[in-house]
Amino acid sequence: MEIAIIAHDGKKAEMVQFLNAHSDILHQKQISLVSTGTTGEKVLKAGFKVNALLSGPLGGDAQIASRVAEGKCNMVLFFRDPLDRHPHEPDVLMLMRLCDVHDVPLATNPATAELLIKAV
Repeated sequence: MEIAIIAHDGKKAEMVQFLNAHSDILHQKQISLVSTGTTGEKVLKAGFKVNALLSGPLGGDAQIASRVAEGKCNMVLFFRDPLDRHPHEPDVLMLMRLCDVHDVPLATNPATAELLIKAV
């Protein structure tokens, strides 16, 4: 199973904490992680194996959207910062739309991600 992880700058530490709290599930279920570039750097430093793509503003969100459309990505955990502006918002909306089109579970906050990861 492939899970995409993305976190806006103000949420990256929260993503690492989330992964640390659920590392047993990730290892037991042999889940592979794919991420946008900067999130991937933080996750790698925390000791997780992750396929880091481009940074979100440079096309990473679009790359993950492509993986969703191709059927490669089974779940997306995207810790969004709703209080900040993001220049790549069209890519974010495309990713969310493709998750809906392809029926791929999408969590945009830790509470929903918690429910999804426990359902794995």
